[in-house]
Amino acid sequence: MSLDNDASRPPFLRPVDELLDSLEVARERGLSAGTASRRLEETGPNRLRKSGRKPWWRVALDQFKSLVVILLLVAAAIAAVFGQLVEAVAIAAALVINAVIGFVTEWKALQSMEALRRMGQMSARVRRDGEEREVPSSELVPGDVVLLGEGEMVPADLRLVEVENLQCNEAALTGESVPVSKTTDPLEDPETPLAERENMVFSGTAVSRGGAEGVVVATGMDTEIGRISAMVEEAEEETTPLERRLEGLGKRLIYLVIVVGIGVAASGIVAGKDLLIMVETAIVLAIAAVPEGLPIVATVALGRGMWRMARRNALVKRLAAVETLGATTVIFSDKTGTLTENRMVLRRVALAAGDTEVSREDGDARFRLDDEDVDPQKQDDLRRALRVGVLCSNAELEDGGGASGDPTEVALVEAGARAGLRRPDLLRELPEEREESFDTETNKMATFHRLEDGFLVAVKGAPEAVLDVCTRVLEDGEETELDDAGREVWVKRNEALAGDGLRVLAVAEKRAARADEAPYAGLTLLGLVGLYDPPRESVKEAIRTCQEAGIRVVMVTGDQSATAANIARAIGIVGADDESAPMGGHELGDLGEGDPERAEKVHETAVFARVSPEQKLSLVGAYQDRGEVVGMTGDGVNDAPALKKADIGIAMGRRGTEVARETSDIVLKDDAFETIVTAIDQGRAIFENIRRFIVFLLSGNLGQIVGVSAAALVNAPLPLLPLQILFLNLLLDVFPALAIGVSRGSADIMRQPPRDPDEPILTRGHWLGIGGFGLLMAAALLGVFAWALLVMKVDTGTAVTMAFLTYGLARLWHVFNMRAPGSPMLRNDLVMNLWVWGAIALCAALLAAAVYVPPLAALLQVTPPNPAEWIVILAGSLVPLVLGQLALAVLGRR
Repeated sequence: MSLDNDASRPPFLRPVDELLDSLEVARERGLSAGTASRRLEETGPNRLRKSGRKPWWRVALDQFKSLVVILLLVAAAIAAVFGQLVEAVAIAAALVINAVIGFVTEWKALQSMEALRRMGQMSARVRRDGEEREVPSSELVPGDVVLLGEGEMVPADLRLVEVENLQCNEAALTGESVPVSKTTDPLEDPETPLAERENMVFSGTAVSRGGAEGVVVATGMDTEIGRISAMVEEAEEETTPLERRLEGLGKRLIYLVIVVGIGVAASGIVAGKDLLIMVETAIVLAIAAVPEGLPIVATVALGRGMWRMARRNALVKRLAAVETLGATTVIFSDKTGTLTENRMVLRRVALAAGDTEVSREDGDARFRLDDEDVDPQKQDDLRRALRVGVLCSNAELEDGGGASGDPTEVALVEAGARAGLRRPDLLRELPEEREESFDTETNKMATFHRLEDGFLVAVKGAPEAVLDVCTRVLEDGEETELDDAGREVWVKRNEALAGDGLRVLAVAEKRAARADEAPYAGLTLLGLVGLYDPPRESVKEAIRTCQEAGIRVVMVTGDQSATAANIARAIGIVGADDESAPMGGHELGDLGEGDPERAEKVHETAVFARVSPEQKLSLVGAYQDRGEVVGMTGDGVNDAPALKKADIGIAMGRRGTEVARETSDIVLKDDAFETIVTAIDQGRAIFENIRRFIVFLLSGNLGQIVGVSAAALVNAPLPLLPLQILFLNLLLDVFPALAIGVSRGSADIMRQPPRDPDEPILTRGHWLGIGGFGLLMAAALLGVFAWALLVMKVDTGTAVTMAFLTYGLARLWHVFNMRAPGSPMLRNDLVMNLWVWGAIALCAALLAAAVYVPPLAALLQVTPPNPAEWIVILAGSLVPLVLGQLALAVLGRR
């Protein structure tokens, strides 16, 4: 519903009385039930559009969308039509297994997401017909007068009409790391950022202190959270780099299959071979050119990556997202709770004698003044400043290590406890007799504590507000007069602390004769306390690892510029001496306007502050347009559109909002940035494994094609029969490739730069490797076949058996040719992989069964070799391994 005839002026610019008149509501009575009912019909319920849950059949269908899978389906159909039922059934079985693994893995991830949901119908307290009522929040309409209390969720967007010490936690919506104080005064700037609209509260945020009355100005999809929800729906979900690369490989395989089929059939027919045999052989080889194991091995490799990551607190919702992390070139990270601990701690106490730095070591606080340790119990000025922070508070520490209360007060009480000033002990010594609660009008709080001869008044608040009512200052244990010049010195010290990204409070005290005295007069200034949300202990090392891996980490936050810059320097996103200011959201402008100078500046910036959801979305798109693979972390509603747009969206599981978790690809159950680094390592290893087993599969299949084609071209007997080719493919396209797919990857994988986002899954070098290895195995196949026929003078059946076993064993040893060039020959991830040895043992046993189990031997038309024949078979099978290792050694040295 619009705000009457002046809807062009936002509510935060309008005086309360004018706004109430435009909404036709009296604050004392609220709307009538009839008016509320009519407006509900006009505006609809106060709820967001629900995105449909992905049904099980859609998850199942998605397993068959890949071009490689479609190609295999066609191959299975052709095999069935031409009577190759064994191959048709085998391909179909591989596809079913692939689909089942993919379905179960992704469905379990979706079920895990369901467990993270927070369901439940909110209610709201409203004034209607002059009476306070509780109604479902879905029935709120513009003009409703809503009453808010401490701990309650805001049910709609409200313009505040009355506040009582109101503070709201808006971190999920704006990224602001500390509660925001609210007023009712109209603002003047139409461009005021969302985080600075102090007379508004927004749907989905929470009241952390005080109470208020507000009038509803937007409901449902018209709220700020609704507007972001609409952006999420409109944001295009990116296909992952792996999906794009596999589609490209699938297109190449289609051409390869056609060329192989026509080429083999033509060469045999030209050489005078039997037409039906050559057509059958051509079909078998064309089908063999398609690696049946590719989908299932890729799925298992990605699935195993998901399981490994789940054990390390990263829940992956989509298989291909595992590999995308490995291709990431830039990570946009939210600050609060991802790079920081999402809690306030005391960092500095500014006293007349100087600044005391506060740090934590093994759970205890360490206080240092002029680079020397000080004991707060023996340093009177420091002890008294900490004591006021503990006494002038409502926070409580719990026995189990938790705490309750305002984050700032919790930080002061914790610091006092570590200095030996425990709140329960202090309150027994100095019982509290009166509290003057924090008031947004005075920006101060005071408590009165009984002494033997009167009362101690403890005061804390905004520095400028406390300084105005201080007449003395504590210096070296003595109270001296605070004149205007001295007051100006403290103002500058306050500005310096704020410039370091600290939240600053002043602490003061006085003695009073009675508990009913005015608290804010004649105070003695004790000092300033600076608090901040500290960086996670392990995040600096994690960011250094990212930078070594060639990945840029960029901070994108809705928090203040000084806070963002301070944290960025502390954790190494920018240099410790880098004094450049973060780029503010207001400086970004329209990133799509084509200003190359501004685009370059944006691309070089490492810290963005006061950034809106639209600007986060634009930043992701701008980096993607430059060819970057973008990872985006976030937890709030304001992060959701960018999470969906990014190549890989990473949401926080503990404190993340439901909409952020829903739109992401990965959910971090421990909210830790270092978990992302572990996932990147895993993603890179997975892509390396996928690339290696594709080379393994295609080079092995190429060897068959070249060997059979060459024999057909010279009118020689075929070294492999159609059914033998099918048997070898079923055996060797799956088990060894699966073992490669679950390898841990190269040891130096996180010291390598990210892959070029435009680089295909197989580069020119990989295709040359496929060709070279394929020719080596074809040479071994034909060499042993020719040796058997021409030197050993055996019959064709025995020669075919020797060729069959030679090729089977050569492909097994070929696994070790998949190590990285330059890696140790005997101590690499493949040699150390027990799955590889298990696959070799299994396949060797099945090859032996092929010649020593009579029914299978008769089906494949092979006979058991004698010892001399076995020596030739083993020698010939080792040739591709030996020459391949020599080639890898040369490449490694180069």
